[in-house]
Amino acid sequence: MPKVYLAGPDVFRRDALEHGVHLKQLCAAHGLEGLYPLDNALPAGLAPAAAAQWISAANVALLRSADAVLANLEPFRGHEPDSGTVFEAGMAVALGKPLWVCFAPAGDLRAQVPHGPDGRDAQGWQVEDFGLPRNLMLACSWAGHSATVEAAVAALARHLGV
Repeated sequence: MPKVYLAGPDVFRRDALEHGVHLKQLCAAHGLEGLYPLDNALPAGLAPAAAAQWISAANVALLRSADAVLANLEPFRGHEPDSGTVFEAGMAVALGKPLWVCFAPAGDLRAQVPHGPDGRDAQGWQVEDFGLPRNLMLACSWAGHSATVEAAVAALARHLGV
């Protein structure tokens, strides 16, 4: 059964543990084993910096043990995906693991990020104009994209030949 690391800001939800169970059940229904970051139990009594280091190391180890990564790239606290999830997506690509992503379609970046006639946002940064729904480094790296997590799990299972 292929192992799939479930990357995303889902760990910040109020119902993060229950949502993780749901994601793992979706994976199991498609012949995949879901690996959810909150499967790692944080040792008690760690100072904040030590806890952060422990979480980072545990998540990297869990991702390394996976056969593929499913990343939730929904906008998080702004127009862009969660930076931790983007890190994990990049790590998956660097390790040669298939990356499947999910987010609701909202058009290309120009349709999502307010900008002036010169293509620059309110801070003066150029908004990419490649017709892609996410930054080109993400969009050119994933094996596939689905609009929902349900569709993404099914598509990733097919992609992995399950």
